This record gives sequence, structure tokens and C-alpha cells, in this order.
Amino acid sequence: MQTAQRKSLTMLRWMMVASLALPVALFLIAGYVSYGTTYEEADREIRRSLDVVHEHALKVFETIDRSLSEIDEIVRDLTDADIKAREQVLHARLRQLSDALPQLKSAWVFDAHGRPLVNSMLYPAPDMSFLDRDYFDAHVKESVGTFIGATLTPRSPYQGAAFFSISRRRQSDDGSFTGIIQTSVLPDYFEHFYARIGRAPGSYFALRRFDGLVLARFPVTERSAGPAPHDIPAMAADTDRLVTETSPLDAIERRVGYQRLAGYPVYVSAGLDTATIRNRWLGTMSRHLIFGIPATVLLIIFLTLARRRTEHFYVEAARRLEAEDALKHGQRMEALGQLTGGVAHDFNNLLTVIRASADLLRRPNLPDERRQRYIDAISDTVARASKLTSQLLAFARRQTLKPEVFDIGRSVVALRDMTKTLVGSRIEVVTSVPPEPCYVNADAGQFETALINMAVNARDAMAGQGLLSIAVAPASDLPTPVAPHHRPPLGYVAIAVQDTGIGIPQDQFSRIFEPFFTTKTIGHGTGLGLSQVFGFAKQSGGEIGVTSEVGRGATFTLYLPRVAPSHEPRSEAAGHAAPIGGRGMSVLVVEDNIDVGRSATEALAELGYLTTLVDNARDALEELVGGASRFDVVFTDVVMPGMTGLELAEEIRRLDLNIPVVLASGYSHVLAQQGTNGFELLRKPYSIEELSRVLHKVAPVPHHRAPPVAPNSEVR
Repeated sequence: MQTAQRKSLTMLRWMMVASLALPVALFLIAGYVSYGTTYEEADREIRRSLDVVHEHALKVFETIDRSLSEIDEIVRDLTDADIKAREQVLHARLRQLSDALPQLKSAWVFDAHGRPLVNSMLYPAPDMSFLDRDYFDAHVKESVGTFIGATLTPRSPYQGAAFFSISRRRQSDDGSFTGIIQTSVLPDYFEHFYARIGRAPGSYFALRRFDGLVLARFPVTERSAGPAPHDIPAMAADTDRLVTETSPLDAIERRVGYQRLAGYPVYVSAGLDTATIRNRWLGTMSRHLIFGIPATVLLIIFLTLARRRTEHFYVEAARRLEAEDALKHGQRMEALGQLTGGVAHDFNNLLTVIRASADLLRRPNLPDERRQRYIDAISDTVARASKLTSQLLAFARRQTLKPEVFDIGRSVVALRDMTKTLVGSRIEVVTSVPPEPCYVNADAGQFETALINMAVNARDAMAGQGLLSIAVAPASDLPTPVAPHHRPPLGYVAIAVQDTGIGIPQDQFSRIFEPFFTTKTIGHGTGLGLSQVFGFAKQSGGEIGVTSEVGRGATFTLYLPRVAPSHEPRSEAAGHAAPIGGRGMSVLVVEDNIDVGRSATEALAELGYLTTLVDNARDALEELVGGASRFDVVFTDVVMPGMTGLELAEEIRRLDLNIPVVLASGYSHVLAQQGTNGFELLRKPYSIEELSRVLHKVAPVPHHRAPPVAPNSEVR
């Protein structure tokens, strides 16, 4: 009995010691975890703030850039004498422009000697020189595009707040310097905005140039009459990661993130004082202590019960974490399996057709009619595979669209007969278009595909029988209104596709635009139709809305930004027209994939083209610089190691070689984000007919001859 008591007492003592050591250990662990969590939350807060100030600064600089373009357009054809003669009228116009933009203090037009010809502040402009300003040093020798200067103070007789300049060079037709167009931007405008969003203690925002020169800052530092203040150069922190740094301006350590403004030599930054982050952590730990001390006392009093409950708690917590990890893993695998399974299923079907047709073409003594049928099957299957790839890219918003201005109503009317044939005779198709044209700037082919996809979806929802209504109407705004500065000037065009089908259950609303999600049986749909509509709407600057009631049908409404009509004729697709003969046209083919390059050159040679094949852009430049007159056109792939095809085309344009360039690409994120910069684009996979026609479109008349490359010759 005593032995058992001693053992019990010993166990009790150890448990009492543990009742003190365990809370201390738990508090230390919780403190460590809370420290990391606090910093992670601060990083997320900084990134959210950085996105806000980046979007704000980008819109401001784009607005100022448009204002400079407007001023440039006003004075472009005027001489200095003309500007002085019309100074009063131009002064009023510049004043109206600067008053309309709260970020602008003034707008100026200078002559080549630094004297103001007209400005928005005073009329007439005083006869004084501004040659000592930094924007004259930047522009007088060469064109540097848009220049952002340091913070300056007004000189008499001009008064007011400090400013920094954004300017452009004025130059004559021969490129000689004739003066400067300049706007004075108020740092206070940015600092007031930063003060409004930086209400959290320790908030920090800055707008600075690449060299670290501060243009605007919060908290605001006192501006002196000496050299402009410099913070840590933004280029030193040109990374997606946040950095911890100490500013030389106020000696405060901060956690800071940077983001560059695309197209401008400036960065925005957002951050929090590290002291503030630590105080947040200490506050959290203090709240833990308030509850931790009573819990420790209770733990000592109810020693055994607390220990059992604690053990039970950790066992349950471990089981819950294991269950959550298993659930997340299962969800990831399900999504991955759905995506890969859908792609593999569709592409395997297409590859099966191609493989079977290729095998049948190898059979001897094959009749011409059957041979042609197998060839057509391969061609059609490749087209279907290309369409599937386009739909995937459209859903991911990575498809390189070819926007053009066209009338939505006219396009819907043109597709009416096709839609009737597609949905079947048991479905009544009713179209309604407004009397006035509704123009949009979008990819017409993708729009037609989206409309067909919505019609097919409606047909399947009605089981082949019912009423399908397609209505086009102007819309001033989206169902969920956007910010005024994001709203198109002319509003939107709404294309509503309504059916009388079974409707959409509420539990499926969140998934209808997912790729490969479909309620149809196997073989009756890929699940990519509505996802293509979604991707096309988003990439075109629009939206897609859905309303439905089970048993009463559904309405899909596609919204596209409305634009003014264009006077340029809409181009028509070449379709399956016959290829155009080369007639000796010389083509420089640039393709890093040797098989693709030789296939293109052999096909062109069959049509009478003279070809030279190189496998990289550098060798292509050497060929062109050494004898550009030997070639009529350059046909280049976009995605290549080293210099890309788009960079090659830009370099040919910069060198003024006067040779048209045709780009070829199946997908390029650069093209998807920036476009083709005015160069012709041929999407892969392309047919020889399409290739020959686009070559003749950019270079219709060959002016020389060059020796062709034999099919088995070496690549240069």
C-alpha cells in the first residue's frame, strides 16, 4: 500500500512539475508559431496594399500619358510663332486640362531654348529660361520617351506646392529638337491617397524612380531646398519577395514590397514598420497570457483530469489534421484527374483518327477517292485538335485573340440559319437585334464559337425540343457594377441566350464554367463549351452572367464592351482556298525545331518558293544584315531560345531593313499579354494554303531571286 502511495505521490509530484513546465513549453511554442503567423499576415497585408497603390499609380501615370499625347496633338503642327500667336486660347485649353486632373498642377509647352511658349498657370507666360531643369538635360540630346524628373519647387513668379515633372520631347519631322511638353505632377496627390489607405499604425508607401529618388512618400518627410531625397534604390529590391530594410531617410526598419509600373521607370512600394509587427505579436501573446495563467492554476488543481483531457485533445487534433490533409490531397487529385482525364480522352480520340488514317494511307493500290478521304480526315482532325487547344487557352485567358470591330447584331443574324440547323427542327429559334448597330472590338471567330457553344448548351438542356431566344441589346452597365474608371465610355452590348430547358440546380452554379465539367453522358460533350465562353468574355474585357430556375430554363448573358464603328473593312478568312504559287518569292524561314522548319521549307518549295532555313534569330539577323535584298519576307517562329521571333521582328524594324515579317506561334504568353506589335501572326497548326496566302498578303510582288534550300540540306 505504501509503495503504491509513494508511487502515486511521486507521480503526482512529477505531474505537478509537468503542470508548470508544460504551459511554459506550450507558451514558447505558441509564441514561435504566432510570431511566424503574425509576419505572414503582415506580408499578406503588405501585398494587398501594394496591389492597391500599384493599380492607383498605374492609372494616374496612364492618365498623364494620355494628357501629354493630347497636348502633343494640339501643338504638333504649330510652330513656336503660331503657339505664341494663339497663346491665350492654348492657355485656356491647358488650364481646362490641368483643372480636370487633380494630380496635375500645371501643363507647359517650351521652345528649344527653355522658354515657355504657353502654360496653364499664367497668361502671358513670363519671358524666362528653364534650361536648368532636369527635363531639359534629359531631352535635348536624344529622344528618351517619357521622362520622370525629380521633385522641384516653383520659381518666381510661379507659386504653389512642390512638384515632379513628366515630360516628352518635341521634335521636327527630321528628328531635331524643337522643345518640350511637360506636366507638373503633385506629390501631395499621391501622399494624400497613401494617407487615406494607410490608417494602420506603421504603414509605409512610396513612389520612387529606379535610382531610388523619392517622388512621393508616406509618412511624409520634410522637403528641403537641397538635393532630392534618395531612399534605397528600388532596383536593389527588384524581386517578388518582401524585404526587410532600414530607410536612410528616417532610420526606421520596415518590411517592404516593391512592384514596377509597366512602361514607366518608377516603382511603388508598400510596407509596415517591423516594430509595429512585433507589437502586434506581443499583443497577441499578452492576450494568451491573460488566459494562460488562470488555465495553469486550474491545471494544477485539476491535475489528473487536465492531463487526460490534454492527451485526448492532442490525439483528436492530430486525427483532425490527418483527416484535413487527406481531404485536401483527395481534392487536388480529383481536380488534376478531371483535367488530365478530359484532355487525354479528347486528344486520344483525335490521335486515334489520325493514326488510323495514316495507317490506311500506307496500304498499296489505294484508290484516289479513299486516299483523299483519309487525307481529309487527318486535316479535319488536326483542325479539331487546334480548336480544342484554342478552347483550353481561351478558358485560361491565354489565347492570342485577333480583335476587330464588328456589328454584334449583324453577326447574330448571319449565324441564325446555322443555329437553326444545329439545334434541330423541333426547337424554335427566335432572334432579336436592335435597329441601330452595336459594335464591339473582339475576336469575331471566338465570338461566333461562344454563341454556338451557348446554343448547343441550350439545345441539350431542352432535350432537343423547346424555344431558344437570342437577343442583342445595349447595356449601360454590368449586373454587378464596376468602378466608373473601368466602365467603357459607350457601355456594353448584352447578348442573351435563353432556353426553356430543365434549368440549372443551385449546387451546380459555381461549377458550370469549370473546364471538363459536364452533366452529359460520355461522348455527348467535353465540358469545354461554357469554359470557352467564360475565357473569351474575360479576355475581351467583358463578363458572362447566368440566371436560372429549375424547370423553367436558363439565360446566359454575354456582355462585351461597346465601341464606336470602324471604317476598316472586316477581313474574311481564306478557309480552304487553294494555295498561292511562290513565283520565285524568296522566304527566310527561322525555326528552331528542325522538323517543323524543314516541313515548311519543303512545302513552300513545292509551290515554287525559294527558301533559306536558319534555326535561330541571331543567324537570321546575320543573313539579313549581310544581304537583306535577297529576301522578300521573313517567316519566323515566336518561341525560340535566346532571341524570340517577336524580338527579331522588332530588331528588323529598328534596323529599317524594309522586309515584312510573319510570326508563327501555337501559344506565347508574350503575345497573349502584349500582342503582335503590328506584325502578321499565323497560328499553329497552319496549312500550306494559309501560309502561302499570308506570305503574299505581306509581300505580294517578289523583286529578286535567291537559291532555294534543298529538302535535305543543312540548316545554316
